[in-house]
Amino acid sequence: MSSLPSIVTVIGSGTMGPGIAATLARAGATVRLYDISDAAIANAEAAYGVVSNVLAAVDSPLVDGGSVSFGTDLDVALADTELVIEAVPEKLELKQKVLADIEARVGDGVIIATNTSGIPITTMAATMTVPGRFIGMHWSNPPHLIPMIEIIPGKATDEVLVEKLVGIVKAFNYVPVVEKEIPGFVENRVLYAILRECMALLEEGIVTPEGLDACVKWGIGYKLSVVGPTRLLDMAGLDIYQAVSGYLNKELDVSTDTPQFIKDKIAEGKLGFKSNGGMYEYGEGDVDAKRKEIVTGLIAARKTLSSIPNV
Repeated sequence: MSSLPSIVTVIGSGTMGPGIAATLARAGATVRLYDISDAAIANAEAAYGVVSNVLAAVDSPLVDGGSVSFGTDLDVALADTELVIEAVPEKLELKQKVLADIEARVGDGVIIATNTSGIPITTMAATMTVPGRFIGMHWSNPPHLIPMIEIIPGKATDEVLVEKLVGIVKAFNYVPVVEKEIPGFVENRVLYAILRECMALLEEGIVTPEGLDACVKWGIGYKLSVVGPTRLLDMAGLDIYQAVSGYLNKELDVSTDTPQFIKDKIAEGKLGFKSNGGMYEYGEGDVDAKRKEIVTGLIAARKTLSSIPNV
């Protein structure tokens, strides 16, 4: 059983960085959050305060000794670190450059993990000098609220590192899921399979966005938050699954491109929360209110689900 490293460096302070840092600091680690600009660091410090309050609200265990520092000096961020978590934007060339910068500053025994949501680990490791210490560590967004991490070794990853990272994840009370390397990994493949069918139903006019959200939230999400899909099959009966999948699977959407109506919205500048309009329209103050509502719901769900055995 591995213990939590004393010093952890998080490279990249965007959407995920502050939540990752806060989670690890609350578990007792000394965390250094690095980014390239003072503006990015200022935003990260503000976000860190918010996510720290959220962690307190979900009664996340607080271990003495944890801390987070913020900075733009990579040498300082990496000094004596034991685990580096790369969380920069999803661009292969950028990630490989960052990995090279990291390797030039740390010893061969330092674990380097990537929070990529889909770039193949083996591809990222191709330009590394010590690819055996490199591994996928995909946190789900928001990382401070969803206590599950996908662990994905590449072809060159040392097998011992897999078990070590499993132990580290368990040390801060998250659930590690070890997977074989596949584009998108498991979580996003399942999510995007659901989204593909959802978008097809909307495009065909079968249901409204409001109706779709209600159907998926209560008809699917509510059940799957308590019982996983394979356990759900046992509960329903494999014979029932065979009977339904035998005629329904051939009817499901199999498109391989983004739906045209989504492309049209993007062309119109309708990107979602970031533009006050996407699948829904948002008036003054609506986005902030909806974000608060979502976080409140996730906090309540996390506290409830934490008392229910896994799957």
